[in-house]
Amino acid sequence: MCGRFFIGQPPEVYRAFYGYGEQPNFPGRFNVAPTQPVPVVLREQGERHFRLMRWGLWPGWLKDPSDFPVLFNARIETAAEKPAFRGALRHRRCVFLADGFYEWRRDGEGRAATKTPFAVRRTDGAPMALAGLWEPWMGADGSEVDTAAIVTCSANGTLSAIHERMPAILAPESIGAWLDAAVDGPEAARLCRPCPDDWLRLDRVSERVNSVRNDEADLPEPVTAEPPAGRTASAAPKAVQGELF
Repeated sequence: MCGRFFIGQPPEVYRAFYGYGEQPNFPGRFNVAPTQPVPVVLREQGERHFRLMRWGLWPGWLKDPSDFPVLFNARIETAAEKPAFRGALRHRRCVFLADGFYEWRRDGEGRAATKTPFAVRRTDGAPMALAGLWEPWMGADGSEVDTAAIVTCSANGTLSAIHERMPAILAPESIGAWLDAAVDGPEAARLCRPCPDDWLRLDRVSERVNSVRNDEADLPEPVTAEPPAGRTASAAPKAVQGELF
């Protein structure tokens, strides 16, 4: 699964990498969580575009989202069968802008279990193209919201050390086909497979990432030990995530 990710490079890096025409100037975010606004790239009328969407897909047929689960991930193995995702897999695919994501390794069982957070990023430092599905949603009052979910697949050898699932990370040469609605759903789904092991690097990070209120730029940085209780590894002021988006 993928429940947190980070976006830290300058906006022009993503614009050059994905080739959209807009010139958004957005701040780095280092602990992005479901239900928050997230940047994605999609293809419309033959051109790529930057768009902000809600992370947590709402199907177009949904009447009341207040008691609907947060669909922040879509399993590629079943997306074509699920009413919430099958239309998007055929017609509305996107890529989440990201540099990496967080995953937690569970150790032990029951109350004694612990979870250790890791940052996962590309070894070459390039943007990480996370495959996504999106849906426009319209409320009874006429309000419109674009919503999206990250596609997941089985973990590769690197990720299997900490979790059995991972986001589908697209190869640069596959991004065009994934965004092209002329490519049918089954063919697009075949692009969402575990990436090569040597693409990824795992780093243990601070447990401060466990709280979505923490969004400092050093959160994805490797740590060897946690700071003493009551102290943080950074003197930077805490910021409420998503304030600037």
